[in-house]
Amino acid sequence: MPKRLVYLDNAATTPVRAEVLEAMLPYLGRDVFGNPSSAHRFGRAARAGLEEAKRTIAEALGGGAEPGQVIFTSGGTEADNLAVIGCALAARERGGPFRVAVSAIEHKAVLAAAHAVARLGGEEIVLPVDACGAVMEDALAAALERGVAVVSVMWVNNEVGVVQPVARLAARCRAAGVPFHVDAVQAFGKIPVSLAEVDCTLLTISGHKIGAPKGIGALIVRDRHAVEAIIHGGGQQFGIRPGTENVPGIIGLGKAVELAAREQADFARRVAALRDELERRVLAVVPDAVVNAVQAARAPHVSNVSLPGTDSEALLMHLDLAGIACSSGSACSTGAVEPSHVLTAMGVPAELGVAALRFSLGRDNTAEDVEGLIAALPKIVEKVRALSAVLHR
Repeated sequence: MPKRLVYLDNAATTPVRAEVLEAMLPYLGRDVFGNPSSAHRFGRAARAGLEEAKRTIAEALGGGAEPGQVIFTSGGTEADNLAVIGCALAARERGGPFRVAVSAIEHKAVLAAAHAVARLGGEEIVLPVDACGAVMEDALAAALERGVAVVSVMWVNNEVGVVQPVARLAARCRAAGVPFHVDAVQAFGKIPVSLAEVDCTLLTISGHKIGAPKGIGALIVRDRHAVEAIIHGGGQQFGIRPGTENVPGIIGLGKAVELAAREQADFARRVAALRDELERRVLAVVPDAVVNAVQAARAPHVSNVSLPGTDSEALLMHLDLAGIACSSGSACSTGAVEPSHVLTAMGVPAELGVAALRFSLGRDNTAEDVEGLIAALPKIVEKVRALSAVLHR
């Protein structure tokens, strides 16, 4: 019999759910194929599905958003770029500060967008974090005092699962009159996400993290004057994100959001218990392993573990050969493994940073998957440590 394959990389992507695919099928064939901007019945049918998805998403965000505030994008990266660069451009147009502030542990989509603002002649402020990954609020206060076009802080970090106090950060930004953007890609469906409780201006979600297909996401824009378009064309979506909408993807996103919101509490309870068991078992078989950010408030689905004396790229290769999929935050550059920017910003020593693996759990994972990992991990760690010792003689 073939070996059991274990997928522990759900923070990277998730399989499309059967219910999502079923909802999309009429929009992928000849049933509802019209352009939603067309006035005839074919277009109206497509528009009806699109508008229903907007209502579903707005309701799933705790009543703090209106359907007209849901702007569909090609995914989280585009939504993050629209939020950061779009706010900077809008502020410059009004004669405000062409300056953005982002946390040091943001997704590369946000960090790269901040770099783009700097290349356009603006300025980027990188807010440091403490050893638990929490944004240092005195640095935020200093940035707000200087004046910024937008502050962007992710709700849940994609590498270590740290949960930021976004309600408090949003309140500080609101009091200063500064738009606050929250990347909620790893938060939605995992922890309670309510715009009635978090008074942010913009919020990003992505479909393929919650069982929808890749290539669809949304930016919730609660103040249309806060952001300027970065793509130009027709007048779709109030001109904020023009272009013919990806109707099948939008239908899939709406269904995935509905299911994720409904199942969030059960998901969190079950997956948190599974994550805790995974960490307990890893520490039992590799006693010197280090669980990063374990002291912090964390989302239930992400565990970042450093295995001293190894490097993550070698570990990933051997785990993949054993039928186990996970990931690392490391980047392989010029033949050398470098620690992730997240762990570096948190002050994790480089030797632990390059030895870090991210295990991210999803709705399909079971205790049997943890067993599969634990059965393979000790021998793999031993092998990689032996190879490392030879290479470093």
